Amino acid sequence: MENKKKHIAILGSTGSIGTQALEVIKSHSDKFVAEVLTANNSVDLLIQQAIEFQPNVVVIGNEDEYDRVFDVLNPHDIKVYAGENALSSVVEMDSIDMVLTALVGYSGLKPTLKAIEAGKNIALANKETMVVAGDLISRMAYEKGVNIYPVDSEHSAIFQCIVGEFNNPIEKIILTASGGPFRGRNRTELENVTVKEALKHPNWDMGAKITIDSATLMNKGLEVIEAKWLFNVDVSKIEVIVHPQSIIHSMVQFEDGSIKAQMGLPDMKLPIQYAISYPQRISSNFPRFNFTDYPSLTFEQPDTNTFRNLDFAFEALKKGGNIPCVLNAANEIAVQLFLEEKVGFLEMSDIIESCMAKMPYICNPLFEDYVHTDKETRIIAKEITV
Repeated sequence: MENKKKHIAILGSTGSIGTQALEVIKSHSDKFVAEVLTANNSVDLLIQQAIEFQPNVVVIGNEDEYDRVFDVLNPHDIKVYAGENALSSVVEMDSIDMVLTALVGYSGLKPTLKAIEAGKNIALANKETMVVAGDLISRMAYEKGVNIYPVDSEHSAIFQCIVGEFNNPIEKIILTASGGPFRGRNRTELENVTVKEALKHPNWDMGAKITIDSATLMNKGLEVIEAKWLFNVDVSKIEVIVHPQSIIHSMVQFEDGSIKAQMGLPDMKLPIQYAISYPQRISSNFPRFNFTDYPSLTFEQPDTNTFRNLDFAFEALKKGGNIPCVLNAANEIAVQLFLEEKVGFLEMSDIIESCMAKMPYICNPLFEDYVHTDKETRIIAKEITV
């Protein structure tokens, strides 16, 4: 009997993760179906994807573009919806087996919560969801019996290292970081960094926001917080090490001192495929790693005096409550202002630090508290003069 195909909703199908996920689905059309595709503003690409993959439903976040998308896709018998509420409602469809959340930033929180409430397994590429409300997400997933499969290369690596080790306590999680394009530079050298320079990541092809986060080490800070919730470990058991070659994607040390590492070439399609096909490993034509091409793998401590965001993330995780939500919202505004060339590279950290000091602390936040914290932090961040 033919195995049932897995129907996947891709939230953010036009972004870096979304487009690569569709490549994986295309390569394994006997196993996967793109059931739902969504985008916020990338109308032309969304239409192109929909015509090629013939999903059941398409959601365009920008309601002003609804008519245009509908007119093109209606003859293809593809349902079209628009707006934030449609995005949160569509994940509840009975025909969906898994939701891949590839949205960028805070926008991924509400639809991920809705998907979990509907009992859908999650392939999580939106780390901000766990950063903002990790406690709430983890608790709800447990109550609903929902599995969350990490798509970030680092968390996928950790997940792959602990498969088969579920009864063996983790002594330490070691997250690797490339160090970004400015590794080795001091603060003086970073004062006049341009947006163009910051968008040149040495190893990974990512969207603008994540690329800037990588340059400031905030991306690694967000991953630290995400790792705490995904793998239920205390912050004291999480370490970050800079590994410029990005071949070892992360490591896990167990209580006997043994360390497992997951290795491979920098290619996001591998963790995407692993997340949506788990527990199977399915064939791929991805480029293979050759040890002789990388005769030296090096490691060094992160420079948190220059790249302060990593320490801010550890601080937010230790404080808990709504502070990681403050960190995330302040960072999203800081990155936006930097991309608009309204603040300098180093000033992004100043904005985050100021917001973390100014926002009221809530020890046990509810969903409404996260919403309020996010909104108020963004207002404060935009008003800060650096």
